[in-house]
Amino acid sequence: MAKSKELTVEDKLRSLYRLQLIDSRIDTIKSVRGELPLEVEDLEDEVAGLTTRLSNLTEEVASFDADISTKKIEIEESKTASKKYEKQQQAVRNNREFDSLTKEIEFQALEIELAEKRINEYLAKIQQKKEVIKNTTERLERQSSHLEHKKSELEAIAKETEKEEELMNKLSQELSEKIDTHLLKAYNRIRTNVKNGLAVVSIERGAAGGSFFTIPPQVQIEIASRKKITIDEHSGRILVDSTLAEEERLALESVLA
Repeated sequence: MAKSKELTVEDKLRSLYRLQLIDSRIDTIKSVRGELPLEVEDLEDEVAGLTTRLSNLTEEVASFDADISTKKIEIEESKTASKKYEKQQQAVRNNREFDSLTKEIEFQALEIELAEKRINEYLAKIQQKKEVIKNTTERLERQSSHLEHKKSELEAIAKETEKEEELMNKLSQELSEKIDTHLLKAYNRIRTNVKNGLAVVSIERGAAGGSFFTIPPQVQIEIASRKKITIDEHSGRILVDSTLAEEERLALESVLA
């Protein structure tokens, strides 16, 4: 595509200022959304984290329930074994056999005691986990509701500005392709480094837009002649005369009407 080397300085200034108007409109649209996209992203991350945590906690409780079931089975097995050994004691032929069975019964009693201790420990842990689950669930519900609200808010704003933003982005892209590459790079660099992204400003009441520094009359005449691109020595912005600026504002409004 042919670049702007065939254009006059005035044509370049007009293109730059119109691009600035378009990009400023895009900036305004984005500022309306403000921090909402980041808020939504943060809330989505938090909700995902809480959901994962809740899932892990639920699995831990299920694991403790399974451990309790296992210990209950062990207790029943030990009780059954104890009854068997007690019955065998009734038929022993000597003290050695009786003492051996007594030890087996005592061992099973210790196994039951240990299993019951473990069950109580698991129950205590389950109670703790359920308290955490309760708090986590409440927070998840609050943050999920907050997320839906923020999403709705963002969607409403996006719906209002979507068409205008798409048009502005399209115009910005089309205009950027017509501007000399080096000039466009300079414009983008200035936009990045100055307040409010204003790289091209007009002279208003003898001073550069966004600046309190007065432009010397001779320089104002040179700017109005549109024979060269003038940079404000104080702000580093590209300067255009107010007449050109007003003409380009009206031209853009005509395109958007």
